[in-house]
Order: sequence, then C-alpha cells, then structure tokens
Amino acid sequence: MATRSQSTRARSPEAKRAREATILAAAARLATANGIRSVTLTDIATEVGMHKSAMLRYFETREEIFLRLAAAGWMEWSQAVRDALDDAGQEPHLHAVAGLLAESLVARPLFCDLLAHTPMNLERNVSLDSVRSFKVTAIAEVAAVGEALRRVAALSPAQAGDVVATATAMAGALWQMAAPGTELRRLYETDPDLAHAVVDVAPRLTGILGALLQGYSAGGEAA
Repeated sequence: MATRSQSTRARSPEAKRAREATILAAAARLATANGIRSVTLTDIATEVGMHKSAMLRYFETREEIFLRLAAAGWMEWSQAVRDALDDAGQEPHLHAVAGLLAESLVARPLFCDLLAHTPMNLERNVSLDSVRSFKVTAIAEVAAVGEALRRVAALSPAQAGDVVATATAMAGALWQMAAPGTELRRLYETDPDLAHAVVDVAPRLTGILGALLQGYSAGGEAA
C-alpha cells in the first residue's frame, strides 16, 4: 500500500522530476524482467506504490512512459557507440565496426525491445508533442552516430544514416524473433524441427551490417 509521501502529489518541479524518474525506473525494471508487451500501467503503478489515476498526473499513457525510456535509450546507446568508435582508432576493419554496433545493441536488451515497439505502438497513443520530442531526440542521435561512423569508414551522410537505421531496426526485429528468456525460445531450442527458428542476434546482426558496410565500401569512396 502506498505511504502518505508516495501518494501525495509532487508539487514542486524538482519533486515532479523525481517522481517521474521513479516511475520510469520502475517501468524499466518491469520491462527488462518481463518484456514491454506484458507491462501494464497498473503494474507500474503498483511497483511504485501509486494508484493508477495518480500516475496520469505525470504521464498521459503507458506508451508515453516507454517512449520516454526509448528516448533515454537512444541517448545512452549513441554515447556508448561514439565512445567505442573513438577508441577503435582511425581505420578499424569494417567487420569490427559491424561487430561493435551489433554487440552494443545486444548488450541493451530493453533498448532492443523498445526499438521494436516504438513504431508499432509507443508512438500511437501519445500526444503529438510527445512524438515530436521523441523524434527530435532520436534523429539527433542517429546523426551523431552517423558522424562517428564517417570518421572510421568511407561513408556519405546518407549511407551512415542508413547503417544506423539498419542496425537499430534489425536489432529490434531480431530481438523479437529471438524471444530470449521466453517459452517460445525454449521451444525453439528443444524441438529439432524448429531449430531453424533459433536466432542468435549478435552474429546475425554483425553479418548484416558487415555486408552493408562492405557493399558501400565496394561502391567507391563516399562523397
């Protein structure tokens, strides 16, 4: 049951931000453990000791909570990739670049889950202002990672953007296909007839991105 301090509305801007951070952290914990699809607004409210109606003072819908987490995920992943590319030197092998991108995504299972759900439903049940705020953040981080890629590979701005878009879109799709930690995954792994359904995300994504980078490289130096 919520305590008086938990159920009292946060009135100052600082208190409101702290309460929002608590809600976001709770949603992230639940989604990491159980998958975004299964987490309801009631689940999140229970996790933080609030009534569901009180949650609506801070977030308009369940989807807005996860869209905020997706924006934060883009910023965190982008910074990590840029730091890793800086450490990779001036001309790393293209396969190494592909592997770096793939491993950085697989290391962030919640972000991979968010990447799949964002276009399917998280952008659908929120205000246009919320969608715009998310899109501005995501577009900026795609551009930032693209610029970092161009420092280590001969890519045009459009090609670099396509590499980032392919990496994130395929990570989201492959993560859903892999179904890690689920009954589906256990079925795939134990039924010989379904062995082809077992998806190992990191090597599959590395191969896709490596082929894309090699293709761009074979096309000649980017303008």
